[in-house]
Amino acid sequence: MSTGSILETIGQEIIGVMSPVSICMFLVVLLVYTVYNPSATSSAATTIRTAANLVYLESPSDSTSQKLEGAILNAVVFVVIITLVTFLLLLLYYYRFTNFLLYYTRFSVFMIFSAMGSSILISIIQRFNIPIDAVTFYVLLFNFTILGTISVFSNGVPIIVKQSNMVVLGIIVAAWFSRLPEWTTWVVLVALALYDLAAVLAPGGPLKLLVELASSRDEELPALVYESRPNVGRNSRVRDSSLGMLVTAGIGMNSDNNDNGGAVELQELLRNVGSDDVNETRERAHMVIEVGQNERRTNRDEIEEVREDVGETSPLIGDSYNSVNDVSSGGVENSNGENRALQGNERDAVGMEEMNSRGIKLGMGDFIFYSVLVGRAAMYDLMTVYACYLAIISGLGCTLILLAVCRHALPALPISIALGVMFYFLTRLLMEPFVVGASTNLVMF
Repeated sequence: MSTGSILETIGQEIIGVMSPVSICMFLVVLLVYTVYNPSATSSAATTIRTAANLVYLESPSDSTSQKLEGAILNAVVFVVIITLVTFLLLLLYYYRFTNFLLYYTRFSVFMIFSAMGSSILISIIQRFNIPIDAVTFYVLLFNFTILGTISVFSNGVPIIVKQSNMVVLGIIVAAWFSRLPEWTTWVVLVALALYDLAAVLAPGGPLKLLVELASSRDEELPALVYESRPNVGRNSRVRDSSLGMLVTAGIGMNSDNNDNGGAVELQELLRNVGSDDVNETRERAHMVIEVGQNERRTNRDEIEEVREDVGETSPLIGDSYNSVNDVSSGGVENSNGENRALQGNERDAVGMEEMNSRGIKLGMGDFIFYSVLVGRAAMYDLMTVYACYLAIISGLGCTLILLAVCRHALPALPISIALGVMFYFLTRLLMEPFVVGASTNLVMF
């Protein structure tokens, strides 16, 4: 069976990542555009104090230079705090305080759902005048918080439920950060993109060290990561694993064994498969066993022909056997280079299988700051939202293609944030005046 390139098989994974990112950005834009109306007179009162604006709180009466200086100072302090916290987490993970990190992450998610989620729910209730009493509100909030926290960290829930709660988590944090002052938001986004680039790719970057340490231990990082694994049903997993057992049993039988071993293996398979698939599985089992027997007969006949035609056959058979072993073990000793090409194809196949089994993983910080960018753009005009969305999706697609080529951890913020910020200001300064002027003067184009 011919295997395509890894770029051909990554399309489904790209869609699996872009879909939740698009949903998160759309809901954040809808929330910001309807609830946090920047044209309201009380918009200045909605500005919040977070770690991103500890030093300077922007005021509409400040000059442009004061806003820029204060925004740069806020961004520097915010990046320094993130760097120190990341190194602290790296130190704790290095000394195997994994349980502490896990409980800390669970507590953080619980606080996001309870405190920040309740604030957003109250804003929605006040904006649309929803009649609800305090008891009902707290009961709904309690269920929302507990079920959301359990779904994010539990492996017993369906993957679609976990992915949905991860998206909700990103929406809550992004909607919260969208209330930052305008200048601080743009400078912080650029600073975070530069930090992500250095932290992931620099030799001593904290995120690079953290990923390498987790890979060396063959462990999962105790972090909030969105996984784009396919939602595979239970029955399909049973059928695939059982068929794999059958392939091994059919090819691995030698000539001394009778058909009883295959019958026992088939009984084990039928015991795991439902009654609707018994006939289909039985046909597959006989087909696989017959193919294995035919391949053994063909190989035996070829060896007999080599023994009859060539005098000294032992070195030839030994060389061919060793060459097969070298290819299977990663060796490249072959005069004509065919084994080397075969080894490269096998590595590509292994890489594609690993990507299909594990899926692409995207940090929740990428979800959040993508949505913060389009949420900030929604406070100005929907035209800038369209431009920023297309820019972010294009940058994410470029990053995922680079991930398929490089095959190691890459930062997901720099390309998308750079394109998003550039398209925002180009649309606001150039495209919008042109479109508004053409529409006002009834110019058709």
